[in-house]
Amino acid sequence: MIGMTALAGPSADAFWAASLRRWNAVCWVLFAAMAVGLAAMDQPGGSRYGALALLGCVVLCYALLDRFPGNPVVRPHVYLSVLVLALGGLAYLRSSYAALFMVTLPHYWMFGRTPRASMGFLGLATAATLAGSIARQGWSLEFFSETLVSTLIVVAVGVLIGLWAHSVVAQSAERARLIVELERTQAELSEAHQRQGAADERERMARDIHDTLAQGFASIVVLAEAARAQLASDPARSAQQLRSIESTARENLAEARELVGSAQRRQDGAAGGSVARTLRRVLDRFAEDTGLTEAADLAEVVCDQQTRIALLRCTQESLANVRKHARASTVGVNLTRRPYGVELEITDDGTGFDPEESAGFGLDGMRKRLAELGGRLTVTSSVGDGTRILAMIPLETAAEIPLENPLETSEGAG
Repeated sequence: MIGMTALAGPSADAFWAASLRRWNAVCWVLFAAMAVGLAAMDQPGGSRYGALALLGCVVLCYALLDRFPGNPVVRPHVYLSVLVLALGGLAYLRSSYAALFMVTLPHYWMFGRTPRASMGFLGLATAATLAGSIARQGWSLEFFSETLVSTLIVVAVGVLIGLWAHSVVAQSAERARLIVELERTQAELSEAHQRQGAADERERMARDIHDTLAQGFASIVVLAEAARAQLASDPARSAQQLRSIESTARENLAEARELVGSAQRRQDGAAGGSVARTLRRVLDRFAEDTGLTEAADLAEVVCDQQTRIALLRCTQESLANVRKHARASTVGVNLTRRPYGVELEITDDGTGFDPEESAGFGLDGMRKRLAELGGRLTVTSSVGDGTRILAMIPLETAAEIPLENPLETSEGAG
């Protein structure tokens, strides 16, 4: 039985293999019944022994092929050739050739390997059977009315069944191939998602570090330089700047702890509350540290946490750029609730720049942060005419939520 399953080809599924094993058992029973019928019912004489010899050759070859499929003598096509000759001989001897034809009909498809080879051997068996019948009967009415018609009907049924079986096996093989391909594609997609997730997490951490810790350290450096320069001439001012340094360092420490925690919790440090209060604190610290004039119009917009974080980080980054590059005297910050969303506008009267030539990490980080919320960043500036930063987050993302706890924690250095 194992040999039969192997000969059916690697594409046979469990159902097809089980069907072959059942047919293998049926074949042995039918071979035995045919042998008994020839021995007990056929007329004595040479024809009986010749028929038994032909049936014996078929059974022997089938047994060798079934039990020893790898043997070098009886290969599948050798067995089919013996079967063709035996059918022709039995038809000539008129000894149960029709029964053998029907019993072995599936063998042409099992051992033919390909539809073309199976059809070829089946055609040879049909021709041999008809040739044996003609040699025995001649072109008689009996031949045309019985032998020819019955043989063609059996062959037609065998062809249909064989083609259907090959179609089932081919579909099974294609299904198995598609399943393997699907599993491979799913594994590749999973690996790609993992790589993309890791890259997105690294980018998020880099952006958060740039928007919080890096800006805080830059503020500390600027304040330390100013305090050292004014230590002798303006001790009170230096003392104020030292207090700002201490406050900024504490805030940076809190931000660092929050970033470490967010790697596990995936949430930012800003608590629920009014974004206007949050930005007001950032502006007050910025004006205290830089001495610049600030003009703010901050509407009381209560929004979700991610929107609040995005507005806060955009404000911090914009003010840090003003401090480092703009050489401005006045900074304006406007927070407005529009029907289509929330707008944050930050302007300065500094030296300006060419946005097309800007390749800084800060502006790119703001764009990506807003894009994640469906928003956009517009930068308007030219050399000598100041800068205008406009951040917009759509209404769906910035939908108002109930105000529960005002912001009590620090939001980082400006």
